[in-house]
Amino acid sequence: MFIQLHALTSYPSTLLNRDDAGFAKQLPFGGATRTRVSSQCLKYHWRNFDGEHALYDMDVPRSLRSRETFYRRIVEPLVEDGHLEPLVACTALALQERLLSDDRVNLSPLKGLLNEEDDPREVLETNQVTIFGAPEMRYLRDLAAKKVEAVTDEFPVVLKGEEPDSSTISDAAKALRDFSKGDLRKNLRGLELASGLDAAMFGRMATSDVLARGDAAVHVAHAFTTHAQESESDYFSAVDELRRDEPEESGELGAGHINTQELTSGLFYSYVVVDVPLLVSNLSGVERDDWQDGNTALATEVMRRFTHLMTTVSPGAKLGSTAPYSYAQCLFAEVGTAQPRTLANAFQKPVRTDDVLANSYEKLGQYVDEIDQMYGVQTDRRLAAMGPTDRLTGRLKVDDTTTVPDLAEWTAHQIEGGQ
Repeated sequence: MFIQLHALTSYPSTLLNRDDAGFAKQLPFGGATRTRVSSQCLKYHWRNFDGEHALYDMDVPRSLRSRETFYRRIVEPLVEDGHLEPLVACTALALQERLLSDDRVNLSPLKGLLNEEDDPREVLETNQVTIFGAPEMRYLRDLAAKKVEAVTDEFPVVLKGEEPDSSTISDAAKALRDFSKGDLRKNLRGLELASGLDAAMFGRMATSDVLARGDAAVHVAHAFTTHAQESESDYFSAVDELRRDEPEESGELGAGHINTQELTSGLFYSYVVVDVPLLVSNLSGVERDDWQDGNTALATEVMRRFTHLMTTVSPGAKLGSTAPYSYAQCLFAEVGTAQPRTLANAFQKPVRTDDVLANSYEKLGQYVDEIDQMYGVQTDRRLAAMGPTDRLTGRLKVDDTTTVPDLAEWTAHQIEGGQ
């Protein structure tokens, strides 16, 4: 069972998503360059939105994305509780290595930490951003505390400010890294929503079999303009007001700063697919094939909120100078069991910009009609839209338009088993 969401949203005079050179991200499609907003950008703003319909208003575990998770969530709190930093850092490093690489950490870095030769923050910083859930980190922090307490009792000489011999340091390091891989795997996977809401929705890659790999239940496409890119190089200056009001002897009233930036305008097509069985499985812990027997309440609420977020939350860049806030002008929802398919090819030939919304509606309706003629109508559908909706309703096989709140309720109801 899949829920597909298609949206058209117009943004005038913005720079929504920039590349490494500061220009608007682009996409060549149908022989024309389009303005693009990456899926990573869209997901970042949806999951971090802090307003009405926010995902984390549901009191569910968060996912933690950071290169410093083990230091910030294990070392710092345990040191605040009175444990010695070298011991805690060794334990955290042993857990980190086991979880991320599936290997037992070498003794050399542990000895460096015990001898206080290395900075724990630097040693524990990972090369890439990792994704862990708050429940996972709570469990690992408690596990680390027990290990540190046990080693403290076994090797008290390490704590007395003395200079323990290398043999004692080596034995302590071996004890600090001694974790059962099987127990770790069993206990982590037994936690409820262990990896957090973010990972349950958008996935988590795990190379170690200790961690549960999470396939994304919500698939997000890059948004792009239905027409060829429209952009302008905006020249701007910042006035030096002291020079303006109190000119120097030269009488120069020059600007304090002169620069240019790219601004774009466009009607963007966005596409999201929700794999309903996988979403329920990721959120409630049931097997994917048994999703209808699981607890669908959380998935239902996530779907309801996400439908609102997709239509109202804008990717925010240059807020102060462009106010890039816009609501979708069209949201087309489909539910069915057939293989999902994007409607992006409706805009393979760039639409004319003399009336971009009406022309995009025309192309979208025509393409859906042709798809239905070729494959048959395979989904149940609802449409929320403004403007010349007569160009859509008949061809999309919907009787009339509805509101976004009603459409959000309808998508949520599908997960509960309604038709």
